Amino acid sequence: MSIVLDRFYPILDSGLLARAGVDPLDLARALVNAGARLVQYRHKAPYTREAYEQATAIGWIVQQAGARYILNDRADIALMLGADGVHVGQDDLPPAEVRKIAGDKLIVGFSTHNEEQLRAGEREPVDYLAIGPIFGTASKESPDPVVGVEELRRLRAVATKPLVAIGGITRERAPRVFEAGADSLAVLSDLVGEDLPARAREWVRLTR
Repeated sequence: MSIVLDRFYPILDSGLLARAGVDPLDLARALVNAGARLVQYRHKAPYTREAYEQATAIGWIVQQAGARYILNDRADIALMLGADGVHVGQDDLPPAEVRKIAGDKLIVGFSTHNEEQLRAGEREPVDYLAIGPIFGTASKESPDPVVGVEELRRLRAVATKPLVAIGGITRERAPRVFEAGADSLAVLSDLVGEDLPARAREWVRLTR
């Protein structure tokens, strides 16, 4: 399917938010109330009952607001929850297999980290590609090598699919990343602050 991605792609990473002492439901509410049109829930640990219930609750908040809800890794759970899409990485089920599960019911996104992976991703049955980390990031235990803004600018010409930049993107860095050609900015750590609603509103204003 052909999709238009919102320029702001907030990701609620359950591990990161737990370490920061932030309730993912509170952040989901802050984001959609601020006007976010897309939210991903990323849970890298096993799907316990608690995680499933959290994913369900976040999905309800997001979709009741009319925003798209994306789940990380698990197409089966995304379908069970009535989510809008699933995002998979290099170590997850191959995108072609994900598409067999999802059919045309889900948006499918795919993470890449270098030119070779980006070119391979262009041949996959996915709706958008992510590239990163653009900057150093603390949101992953074993991050891939930094791509950098200038490499993003060069790789923009490789991608025909919508391109999401991810990794260490802050409000201060966002204009440079857009200028280098990103269609959308995935944001994790910089969603968190003392005032979640104010931070969410700032991001929405910045990316409109």
